[in-house]
Amino acid sequence: MTFFRKSAIAAIALTTLGVSSQAFAQKAGDIVGYVGGALITPNASLSPLTTTSASAGVAAAVTSQLNGATASIDSSTTVTLGALYMWTDNIATELTLGIPPKMTVDVGTSSPTASAPNHPAAATTKVLNPSLVAKYLFNAPNDTIRPYVGLGLTYTSFSDVTPNLSDATVKTLAGTSASLSSAWAPIFNVGAIYNIDEKWSINGSFSYVPLKTDVTFVGAVPVGPGVAVPITTTGTLTLNPWDFVIRVGYKF
Repeated sequence: MTFFRKSAIAAIALTTLGVSSQAFAQKAGDIVGYVGGALITPNASLSPLTTTSASAGVAAAVTSQLNGATASIDSSTTVTLGALYMWTDNIATELTLGIPPKMTVDVGTSSPTASAPNHPAAATTKVLNPSLVAKYLFNAPNDTIRPYVGLGLTYTSFSDVTPNLSDATVKTLAGTSASLSSAWAPIFNVGAIYNIDEKWSINGSFSYVPLKTDVTFVGAVPVGPGVAVPITTTGTLTLNPWDFVIRVGYKF
């Protein structure tokens, strides 16, 4: 047997061995844990605000002053955790939970002459939004890159809603209390998994969440020395965030 023939046989054997021992990255029954970071970029808008009060005149005056109010929300970042369970080689569900990020709401005006919000940092709140997403992973379990699409549901709640009472207008509207309602919303998810080896992977994705919350502010309007009329202002805050996530995964 010549040297070249021996070498060829050895190469074929090694190649066969390499193929047969190739690790499966995600297959039926696997559980993958993830940790990483998320950038949350809301596309905020505010519906017309309505004020009610025991004094119809006060309510009408405040509602008129709030005509054309707008809202904007800065992007925020947080740490996110996830657990992916493979039901089949291609179908999975993922439960995700992040450390509640702090959201800052600026309130402004729709006037084209306004170059900045009239009431920056009008309120802050922390956002908790656990989510469950069903995913379809393309390609085979032993492929290095596995794109996926997902559809799921999130329940978003808001805590520590804090109005900026150093702003006189905000104090009038929300000096007594401020709240944002919890809400269910769908999640539309697209991403890809890059498998480093049998155990480790990198998961990058972006999601769109059509999310709305009802806002309720309770305050009081001074009408005379030591006299104030209680008011309640309500409206709908649309968030519609894009979430950009990158995480490191480990298969258990």
